[in-house]
Amino acid sequence: MSNPKQTPLYGLHQELGAKETVFGGYLMPVSYPNGSLQEHRHTRTRAGLFDISHMGQARIRVAPDAFEKVAAPFTGDIDTLAPGEMVYSLMTNDTGGIHDDVIVARLPEGDGGGDGFHITVNAGGKEANLAYLAGALKSVGALQEQDDKALLALQGPRAVHVLEKELGCSFADLFFMQCRWIAWKDITCLVARCGYTGEDGFEISIPAAHAEAFARALLAHEEVEAIGLGARDSLRMEAGLSLYGQDITATTTPIEAGLAFFVSKRRRERKDFPGSDTIIEQLKTRPNRRLVGLLPQDKALLRPHAELLDKSGAVIGEVTSGGFGASFGGAIALGYVARGFESPESEVFAKVRSREITARVTRLPFVKHNYYRK
Repeated sequence: MSNPKQTPLYGLHQELGAKETVFGGYLMPVSYPNGSLQEHRHTRTRAGLFDISHMGQARIRVAPDAFEKVAAPFTGDIDTLAPGEMVYSLMTNDTGGIHDDVIVARLPEGDGGGDGFHITVNAGGKEANLAYLAGALKSVGALQEQDDKALLALQGPRAVHVLEKELGCSFADLFFMQCRWIAWKDITCLVARCGYTGEDGFEISIPAAHAEAFARALLAHEEVEAIGLGARDSLRMEAGLSLYGQDITATTTPIEAGLAFFVSKRRRERKDFPGSDTIIEQLKTRPNRRLVGLLPQDKALLRPHAELLDKSGAVIGEVTSGGFGASFGGAIALGYVARGFESPESEVFAKVRSREITARVTRLPFVKHNYYRK
């Protein structure tokens, strides 16, 4: 991309010595001088600060009597959320493929103003996805892109201690997938207890003009380090979390991706979301392929697009994500395998250049989740 965009923290990333890459149309930090391996371990043991402002944010203004129609583009029960509740959900296309995976929050009561929803979409294709949602919802409410907001994630076992100290409040009664309005130096922020690492943590939506000052305030805490995309990727792989554009795409269904839980029972019964016929049929008959965890047996690192073979050498799947799991202590990967190979302990072979690497199918996640639940 000739002219990648910059997040509000771009100058801070440069000051901190970040190595950069273009991701989702933005110049983003891959790692800082300590390197991705150390950043990964720091997040698992203390608190890591991530700039995720490349993701798209929008607010849906709608009256409560129209909430059921707001749920139409999604696979989850958006319309039953209470104020301050959030849900991970999927936007599907007419063939049952995943158009995007999103976080939808019912706006909390308080000083943030108004009823409706806050939605976070992935960076890749965010303009098209937000335009699609605006069109799908125009008869029931207005979708307003919040391009004047930044989004930061503070993740790890010390994240709650740091945020409570910085904001001067307690989060003991804010649980995983809940959000609330919080003021930082009289600046209203939407603080959500969620994240992409498998650890307890928070995502904070803050006016872009104040994002750098807020990031610097968090980094001033000795427990916090800046973390780049390299560690973000290895952390989410260990947690068994799919990356849109790699593990899930417009040609993979929620059932193939192991995300059936996020197609709610009510929506299955109503069959009122795009691609519902295909998805419900797969629930009944099992899909022809499934996303699984893979453990290479000789410490080889598997990379996306490596073919997966059976004993006879026939192609039965493909690796979608792979790398080193620093907390797990070895090589890990995600990939799709044909029906019959999805059971734990199944043996497959990954074609890496001229070699065939033995890999064992395993249950996900590779490391246990540490979300703060009721």
